[in-house]
Amino acid sequence: MKNEKPWDVEIGASAGLYPNMMESSELRWGFIRKVYLIVAMQILITIIIAAVMNIVPSIHVFFVSRTSNSIILAFVIMILPLLVMIPMVFLSNRHPVNMILLVLFTICMGMSIGLACSGRQGNVVLEAAALTAIVFMGLTLYTFWAAKRGHDFSFLGPFLFAALLCLTIFSLIQIFFPLGKTTTMVFGCISAIIFSGFIVYDTDNLIKRHSYDEYVPAAISLYLDIINLFLALLSIMEE
Repeated sequence: MKNEKPWDVEIGASAGLYPNMMESSELRWGFIRKVYLIVAMQILITIIIAAVMNIVPSIHVFFVSRTSNSIILAFVIMILPLLVMIPMVFLSNRHPVNMILLVLFTICMGMSIGLACSGRQGNVVLEAAALTAIVFMGLTLYTFWAAKRGHDFSFLGPFLFAALLCLTIFSLIQIFFPLGKTTTMVFGCISAIIFSGFIVYDTDNLIKRHSYDEYVPAAISLYLDIINLFLALLSIMEE
């Protein structure tokens, strides 16, 4: 029949990514692929920078030595992502400034992750990274499957925001009043659950709610979900 549309694995015969989808499936899939490509490049840059910081002997010894210079530099590295994120949020839709800030933010995050991995055994870091990849892929596939069947996860937003606020306050308390290994492990488990929820929530937003020019905010959200999940799992495995 002339009016019959060809089958597309990604688009489906007539249904979209979710029931009652009004926009073009082709455009939405193009946006999703663009976001995941950006996230993949961010993860690759992060891995390279973190690996260099831990494989190159001089760099690794410098940060592990805990001298006054290394502590000051470590503090600067930890706050750099926050400083870069502020203008990136306000300029997220201005190309090419948004991409330049995105690359700069990723480099800063890569140094922070390299710092977080310093002093930890290589097999522990690899196990945490592998588990992060498995959890992320599993939750991503689940969210796409659930969205196809009409499930909506927008209700998670307020709960996740409240949970993130509690995590932030607890992290600040831990800096000044360390609470021991058991509490740190429990904190890591709760963090892993919360950021797993963020992966589902942000993936659902990617499928349904982000506009086509919001590829940078969408990529940042998923990238930070992956990074925070990795750090949570790393804190659990090191105990």
